[in-house]
Amino acid sequence: MRLSLLRGVANRLGFDKAILFTSSSSILSAFGSVVSVILVVKYLSTVEQGFYYTFGSIAAIQVFFELGLNGIITQYVAHEASNLTWENENLLSGESKFKSRLSSLLHFSVKWYLLFASLLLVALMIIGFVFFKRYDTTGGKVYWVIPWMLLSIGTGANLIVSPVIAFIQGLGKVKEIAKIQLVVLFFRLAIVWSGLICGAKLYVMGLSSFIASFILLLIIGIIYRRLLANIWKTEIVEQVLYRKEIFPYQWKIALSWISGYFIFQLFNPVLFATEGAVVAGQMGMTLAALNGIQSLSIAWISTKIPLFSGLIAQHKYLQLDSIFNRTIKQSALIIFIALFSLILLLYLIRIFNIEISGKPLGDRFLNYLPFLFMTIPIFLNQFISSWATYLRCHKKEPFLIISLVSGALCALSTILLGKYFGVMGVTLGYCSITIIMFPWGYYIYKIKKSEWHRNE
Repeated sequence: MRLSLLRGVANRLGFDKAILFTSSSSILSAFGSVVSVILVVKYLSTVEQGFYYTFGSIAAIQVFFELGLNGIITQYVAHEASNLTWENENLLSGESKFKSRLSSLLHFSVKWYLLFASLLLVALMIIGFVFFKRYDTTGGKVYWVIPWMLLSIGTGANLIVSPVIAFIQGLGKVKEIAKIQLVVLFFRLAIVWSGLICGAKLYVMGLSSFIASFILLLIIGIIYRRLLANIWKTEIVEQVLYRKEIFPYQWKIALSWISGYFIFQLFNPVLFATEGAVVAGQMGMTLAALNGIQSLSIAWISTKIPLFSGLIAQHKYLQLDSIFNRTIKQSALIIFIALFSLILLLYLIRIFNIEISGKPLGDRFLNYLPFLFMTIPIFLNQFISSWATYLRCHKKEPFLIISLVSGALCALSTILLGKYFGVMGVTLGYCSITIIMFPWGYYIYKIKKSEWHRNE
């Protein structure tokens, strides 16, 4: 009886196997974040916490080198693969045209990412050294040089692996990749936790990133080596042309993703520079909790990208809309419950004055009002992100202008309001801009969906 009830609830929430493993990673990540928060509070000072989270924000300049290509690879592969059939688990059969185009995508992806991973490594080294040398007010009490070098190397390694993951997901192996990423996440968290306990402090970020990337590449090589080799060796008689097919779409996605950096990753560096490492650490820990929730809820949409892309390629729009509408409602419910629970948990932590090694846990997060100002955009962005994903599965990017405007406004708001009003200015500005952008995003979604489906 109980099992039947659980299955009924799972079906109502759209909880399929792909979401199960993807959300399992998100749940493990959320649980890991809780444990990490405890360990960060216990083993890092408030200043070191600021460095810890600012490291992550600066390393996120990876987006300037990835340029949105991961999602594009998944979508393009899904479009080509929808015209092929699986002869066995390592071999696709069908017209040579589509097999050839699929092979050309794999060749292009590997070459592109090898180049840009190298450029990313150099850029991270330079930017990190310049930033922390200028704004480090600890007088050398926090040693960040070697830890930053390790994180730069680990981030570059992660960029090399990412196109292979995106390619395999495009082949419909979403559930399988989610399983692998769950295993790798476990190792990553284990390294972070053991490192913090053993006193590795800021070194844990770089070590966990590098080792996790190596393990991920090793597992992928063991499981999918033959599949990828068969696709790689396919004779290329027709290819996906980068300049003609990918670039006209990618440059728009790239600008949108770059805008996302200024929306989501600028908070910590600006607060680090204007209010110091302690406030930056509070913002970092708050964002870690909120981003964990968002990654959980967005799994409902992201796991459907190959399905959405395949249905669009076959012009099955009624089925597409039915699945999408149901999925976005399910994800909205999940994120609402999770955000409400997080706010309640923070309240209880402060009411009962929960401490870790004599250090108040509640003090490591933002105060209630700025915390709320960060929570509202997370909920609204769930819808905006879902609408953008739906439209991008058409291999088009109608969200370019809104992304650029949002990025520019958030960058100006964060820098100017952060300078004069501190964390309250940063969070209120971000919340206000997101509320303004929400109806614009919905308008684009409705207009473009109607236009594209009517014309085909």
